[in-house]
Amino acid sequence: MSILRDKNILLGITAGIAAYKSASLVRLFIKAGANVKVVMTPASKDFITPLTLSTLSKNPVYSSFVDEDDDNEVWNNHVELGLWADYFIIAPATANTMAKMANGVCDNILLATYLSAKCPVYFAPAMDLDMYKHESTKTSFEKLTAYGNKMIPAGTGELASGLVGEGRMAEPEDIVSFVEKDILKQLPLYGKKVLITAGPTYEALDPVRFIGNHSSGKMGFEIAKAAANLGAEVVLVSGPTHQTITHSLVTVKPVVSAEDMYNEVHKHFEASDIAILSAAVADYRPKNVASQKIKKKDATFSIELEKTKDILKSLGAIKAHQLLVGFALETNNELEHAKGKLQSKNLDLIVLNSLQDKGAGFGVSTNKVTFITSTNDVIENPLKSKAEVAKDLMQQILKQLNA
Repeated sequence: MSILRDKNILLGITAGIAAYKSASLVRLFIKAGANVKVVMTPASKDFITPLTLSTLSKNPVYSSFVDEDDDNEVWNNHVELGLWADYFIIAPATANTMAKMANGVCDNILLATYLSAKCPVYFAPAMDLDMYKHESTKTSFEKLTAYGNKMIPAGTGELASGLVGEGRMAEPEDIVSFVEKDILKQLPLYGKKVLITAGPTYEALDPVRFIGNHSSGKMGFEIAKAAANLGAEVVLVSGPTHQTITHSLVTVKPVVSAEDMYNEVHKHFEASDIAILSAAVADYRPKNVASQKIKKKDATFSIELEKTKDILKSLGAIKAHQLLVGFALETNNELEHAKGKLQSKNLDLIVLNSLQDKGAGFGVSTNKVTFITSTNDVIENPLKSKAEVAKDLMQQILKQLNA
């Protein structure tokens, strides 16, 4: 999943031969999960048709203030377009349009939308070599960047004139990559590494059977998504689960047993800035694992269990710069037990949820949690979706990081 997922992208197209690449650009933004609308200068329709762009974006394309084919003359509201957009990307940006943008000229709907936009604006220059090097074009670049717009550098290569040099619009893949990286750099967890555990562990009894629990892993996967959406590089160590995640910043490390999870977590902890252990790890495992399937013989059957390694406590004992977060699922004396776990395991934050609360716990899409900090702040939260709980948790972590 891209950082652009669910974002509103307004693509501005001006009258340059590179407009043919805009079709690919629309498709790449759609593939990244963004919502796309297109605004064109009237002359750009000579290079690529609105029908093509409308079909690819699944939205109307705007090229005039009033729909030309509408007898009722419905006004296309440039202010609403500018407010709708999370990001405005103008590609290609011709010398003519950039000069107008730099000097406040407003003679078409694209320019009116640009002057109305409140979001970050990116522009990808596209023109012939001599035009690109002209002093007036350089002045446009300087003015536009001084206004806070972000320039996507042009490439060097063969141009429409047959000349070879600078001025070729960046390729669609490079434009998307530039925007994604620029957004990431501005997110609060950019450059941070977050380690997360999720799901149950399965402790083998024989080659067929195991001891496990009802954890679905959904909470941990939502936390991973929330952390990645804040710019963090996430390692997600997950026990057996049907949950999936496709995010460019999340690496999933599948494990099975508590011992597997212990070893995998310790591989990544030292390099981590934040560790959030939400997995439901088995406290005990069979002391002896049968090499063959155990046959049903006697009326009763006893299993000798031994303790598993306490992953959370082991990290609390060695943590240095890391912010360490644990989870406590309790059924009685919840607050007391959670506070005890917070201190005994040297945590910075613990997330308490109780099986007594309706809608909380395993196998459901909601959760009701209480955050308890190492300074004994108790923050109760109402019942929410696990996705919302994950976002709340990340905001609490940011608060503690910035304290």
